[in-house]
Amino acid sequence: MRVTRRRLRVGAALLVTGALVLSGCDSTGTEAAPSPSASPTPSRTFTAGAPGAGDAYFPSYGNGGYDVARYAVKVRYDPAKDHLTGTTTVQATATADLSTFNLDLAGLTVTAVTVDGAPATHRRERNELVIKPASGLVNGNGFVAEITYEGVPKPLRNETLGEGGFLHTPDGAIALGQPESASTWYPVNDHPSDKATYDFEVTVPDGLTAVSNGVPGGKASKDGWTTWKWSEKSPMASYLSTLVIGQFRITTATHRGKPVYSAVAIAANGSADSSIAETTEVADYLETVFGPYPFDAYGGVVVSDNRISYALETQSRPVYSAGFFRQGVNTEVVAHELAHQWFGDSVSLGRWEDIWLNEGFATYAEWLWAEHTRKSTAKAAFDSRYAGASAKLWKTPPGKPGAKELFSESVYQRGGMTLHALRMSVGDKAFFQIVRAWAAEKHNGTATTAEFVALAERVSGKQLDALFDAWLYGTQRPALPRRL
Repeated sequence: MRVTRRRLRVGAALLVTGALVLSGCDSTGTEAAPSPSASPTPSRTFTAGAPGAGDAYFPSYGNGGYDVARYAVKVRYDPAKDHLTGTTTVQATATADLSTFNLDLAGLTVTAVTVDGAPATHRRERNELVIKPASGLVNGNGFVAEITYEGVPKPLRNETLGEGGFLHTPDGAIALGQPESASTWYPVNDHPSDKATYDFEVTVPDGLTAVSNGVPGGKASKDGWTTWKWSEKSPMASYLSTLVIGQFRITTATHRGKPVYSAVAIAANGSADSSIAETTEVADYLETVFGPYPFDAYGGVVVSDNRISYALETQSRPVYSAGFFRQGVNTEVVAHELAHQWFGDSVSLGRWEDIWLNEGFATYAEWLWAEHTRKSTAKAAFDSRYAGASAKLWKTPPGKPGAKELFSESVYQRGGMTLHALRMSVGDKAFFQIVRAWAAEKHNGTATTAEFVALAERVSGKQLDALFDAWLYGTQRPALPRRL
């Protein structure tokens, strides 16, 4: 994420109702006595799933008791009425014996819920949708929940981080935001620790384009409405999903056998088009540093709404504020958001505390891109920040910034500086081996800082606790690193 101000097994669920007693008849037809060795199956106790994923920074985000494999999101949006109707199918597996489970859904009215085809009861507790299936869900078994809903979608206001989610615009809508946004337009386990694949069908009035994540699946028109299909088959954290509806300049192509789909708001200037056109060139360079591009599609979306003053690494198709391109072509922000495709999207956070793993890598990618284009060097970027950083930057530890400082300058700049300090300590060869191994070994998964430190030590053969303690958790300027 970058701000313009540069601040920085599906199956049926089974219910075991009690002990099962084996009985039968012998060959004479007389009822046989139970075998002395037979023991009854113990009864199950079904309990409510947790209303949060257990994140220390955002305890109410996400939910517990199940793991989602796939979402199929079908929505119809009428901008003239600012009204959305939708049906979302959630394919998941229970990770506990559940009497109820929660999904995150903000503001919209639920009209029907089924679980494995049977009607389920439901209730709302603020932004939690609590679902009680007709039968309990057994730990390890798959289940399918279908939720139908409608209403006027509204953004969410985070007390510390501002507004995110579904925004009505003059010609359509934008659904975007971090750390939460998905729950404003579909029911979801809204925490990055539970990644899933997605299929989107978005129906809008003819003449509007609806852009989402992944591979475009075509469009079909009927009775004045057009349905756009998108599919993301790589696991995706929910905050990385997006929906942008409006009038755009569309560019399509194929690159290395993968579709390229970009959309630039009509109101944006030509520098936006020129910048987004560099997407595949930037991605190709980053491949030489990080390893193979991790997804099945490329692209970008530029929006002109003044409420969006940032860029976000929405998976396979980042969304950028038009403000990034008012002064001309800007490929640095493109490099930042594309780096997130590896670090943040493919390798995702297991908890929000480790946000530097996203933003530090993306910041460092900007420095590497500037070096590649001969505008500067990573060393120069590090040196200038080390010499001129504000006192606040050193007081805020990027490895544990706190919820209020999640997108602080320290997370971005000290995050990038931590990586350069690692490079200075272990040398170029080991450093880039670490980076590529991290992207490869955590591909399509989630990760923590402790895992990154362990991998860096394994690959480099060096003991690095002191280095990371100083650069990630210290509250004063560390000494310049030396080669270990």
